[in-house]
Amino acid sequence: MSNMKEIKGHIESVRDTQKITNAMYLISSNKMRKIKKELDKTKPYFEEVALSIRRIFKTVKNVKSDYFYPTGDSYEIEGTYAYLVITADKGLAGAYNQNVIKEASKLMTKKHDKLLFVVGEYGRRYFTQKNIPIEKTFLYTAQNPTLARAREISNLLLDLYDDKKISKIYIIFTDYTPGKESEVEVMRLLPFNRSEFLSKTELESEKRATRGFVWPQGEIEFYPNAKEALDNMISSYITGIIYGALVDSFCSEQNARMEAMESANRNAEELIDKLTVEYNHTRQAAITREITEVSAGARAKKKKREKALERK
Repeated sequence: MSNMKEIKGHIESVRDTQKITNAMYLISSNKMRKIKKELDKTKPYFEEVALSIRRIFKTVKNVKSDYFYPTGDSYEIEGTYAYLVITADKGLAGAYNQNVIKEASKLMTKKHDKLLFVVGEYGRRYFTQKNIPIEKTFLYTAQNPTLARAREISNLLLDLYDDKKISKIYIIFTDYTPGKESEVEVMRLLPFNRSEFLSKTELESEKRATRGFVWPQGEIEFYPNAKEALDNMISSYITGIIYGALVDSFCSEQNARMEAMESANRNAEELIDKLTVEYNHTRQAAITREITEVSAGARAKKKKREKALERK
């Protein structure tokens, strides 16, 4: 059995670790709260961009754009596919990183040319170790998602798409929904499907978002034309999607870390309770042993005195 000094030292060590996990929990909570406020500030703008795209499709029939499927249904497109994988810069977040990488690896097994773009040091390290070529790594965005950095990623991907170097773009990230378990989501970023902007659900959402918006009567003119107006909006729209994915992933990471730290705190409490019981048992055993030794010494001394008296 361990002595009391060792047990006490173990308890202090666990409490020190618990202070660290508590601090990490609070830091993650604060980071998530701040970034969600930033997203709420920019969200109305990108919602308005989406509404404007819907208005074009509702107003102009058969408008053409390279950013949309030619027909209403999506289908397989030949060429190189781009995959934007969003991971964290570090671990201690449960299965957050592993789930994203697992989904990305499964998606990339399809037989076609591919270009890999990675956000976060964790993903970069994983794919490098597996000797999977990475076209571009965005090391800075995982821990500090900003609109400017989302725009940088968007511009890079759009340039490749416009130059016909890639034909499809997928984004793999972790979707964050308060009160629900975070799940990895695979989203086709480009090309879009027209029905995504004209579905009944989207139109109902549009009515709520516009607070009773009424479509203008008569023709709506687009300058210089509907196609260019639509293509110009796509850049902002994609930036908004990427920014939202970065923020969702960041919130999911912080939420996963909070859950991991909370679990670590519970385990620490259980370990401290167990060690405290062991310490009390050891202490009680030591006290009992001391009492026994004192009692035995007293009895031995008494017998010694009695024997001395008998000799006299």
